Amino acid sequence: MNEQIQYAQLIKPSWAPPGWLIGSLWTVLYAIIAVSFGTVFYKAFTKQIPWMVALPFALNLLFNFAFPPIQFRLVNNLLASIDILLVVGTLVWALYAVWHNVPDLRWIVYANIPYLLWGTFATCVQLTITYLNR
Repeated sequence: MNEQIQYAQLIKPSWAPPGWLIGSLWTVLYAIIAVSFGTVFYKAFTKQIPWMVALPFALNLLFNFAFPPIQFRLVNNLLASIDILLVVGTLVWALYAVWHNVPDLRWIVYANIPYLLWGTFATCVQLTITYLNR
């Protein structure tokens, strides 16, 4: 069965956003991520900040990019829920690492507030989908 059809057949909460809104939001969020995460990786590569500050950013990207195949190809709600919790957890870790270790880059924390808010909301949606489709 087509993965889009499988996902469309899942029971979702009434407050789940439509697909077109999700796509539009991610366009903006990926621009924020590219600039802010790119800055962190550049600073780490040029040894201006410790690699341990960049680690949660790298893990966040890994978990973030793993979510669509898990949710839409495997259609594995439990694994998608675990993954999205890791997305939000590594983002919180990343922002904490910058805030406490690199005061000059605190703008990255502020820039990623929309990502954190969306990630938290998306986590609530995913956990609800997982619960409703158990």
